[in-house]
Amino acid sequence: MTNIYCNMKRILTALLLITATMANAQPPIMSDLDSKYATELIKAGSDAPDFKMNTADGKPFRLSRLAKKGTVVVLDFWASWCPDCIKEAPEMVRMHKEFGPRGVEFVGISMDTDAEKWKAAVAKYNIGYTQVSELKKFRETDIARLYGVKWIPSMVVIADGKVVLSTVLSYKVDLKLRQLTGHNAPQQATAAAKEQLAIDGGKGKLAAILQKPAMKQGERCPVAILCHGFGGSKEGQMFDLIADSLSAHGIASIRFDFNGHGQSEGDFKDMTVPNEVEDAKKVYEYVRSLGWTGKIALLGHSQGGVVAGMTAGELEAGSIAAVVLMAPAGVLRDDAIRGNTMGKMYNPLDPPEYVELWGGRKLGRNYIRTAFSLPIYETAARYSGPACIIHGTADTVVPYTYGERYHNLWKGSELYILDYYDHGFTQNIYRTCDIASDYLIRLLR
Repeated sequence: MTNIYCNMKRILTALLLITATMANAQPPIMSDLDSKYATELIKAGSDAPDFKMNTADGKPFRLSRLAKKGTVVVLDFWASWCPDCIKEAPEMVRMHKEFGPRGVEFVGISMDTDAEKWKAAVAKYNIGYTQVSELKKFRETDIARLYGVKWIPSMVVIADGKVVLSTVLSYKVDLKLRQLTGHNAPQQATAAAKEQLAIDGGKGKLAAILQKPAMKQGERCPVAILCHGFGGSKEGQMFDLIADSLSAHGIASIRFDFNGHGQSEGDFKDMTVPNEVEDAKKVYEYVRSLGWTGKIALLGHSQGGVVAGMTAGELEAGSIAAVVLMAPAGVLRDDAIRGNTMGKMYNPLDPPEYVELWGGRKLGRNYIRTAFSLPIYETAARYSGPACIIHGTADTVVPYTYGERYHNLWKGSELYILDYYDHGFTQNIYRTCDIASDYLIRLLR
């Protein structure tokens, strides 16, 4: 009987390892669609060809009246019958509202043949910028030939009369406009506003940075607690951008290294999600003890998102005013069950003392054991306050469906699914951080 049991255990273990290998065979990162659909678009560096067309109300329009020295123009090639164009319409409208006041001109070039359907779509999607069209079939238009448009939506950015970007991806337009207008310059925060701290955590001292705006005597200030991801730290562009933006709007922030990370005490091998939750709760208690704090919010990226969600669920109702999760790594429990964390394989039923990761890090047995049955969503469900979830469709570390699950769990939460963005939102980190900080500013001020 013992031999049969041992054989069955070996077979089960082998099956689990095979399943883990198959389940974690990640698809390649989504290739840049410009390499397929923008190959014939007019190239950056070219003079922007002039053209003349009629607007939706029949008035003549000429590009050269806009594309002058010192002017930035975005040409948006689209059509009311194009599903991808309609999907992008809210993003184009947002950019027009954001960059129009900064002097950027937007021109929609419709490939419609039916003027009424074109006008109806403009009204339906609240497109407030200039619209022109030849009212001819896409392939028969002079403008498509002039600008090499073979696919819609396509976008061309012109500065000082020259093409500076041709793309089918709106996030690239946003990034280029930030560069051209200086909109992505970090908010200025004085050095005196940043204070290096050591806070008692669950497993030793936690290194932290408190960033505090100028305050009047007796004034209270909201605070956002920022939680980094697996193997990360409090340092980096993402948290810098968010903290600076919050500070500029009168909101303090505190970012810290979890135990075994960055400058904090503890051994990475002893790190688990539960003891990171304990760290976050200790930081929350510290913030509450400061005496000048108002509303408190939690923000977390990746594993830090899981920690933020669970911490919000474990604290007393009403303690947290808002939660922001950026690519929350709810997959970590499934990874532990499959026996594959960060591509490193192990037997989840009998994990080793540690698993060797990159950079000499050792993932401890307790991390795997606790992750195996971690009540990620069950704990987060106890939180019932405002929440915002941001996730990218090109995230192969944590598929965006894990972010959607939080959205379905928290009724009334806001969900931002960013097409083509990866786990670190590297396609346009400025846009992502704007979403996060704008949400907190709206909820905390």
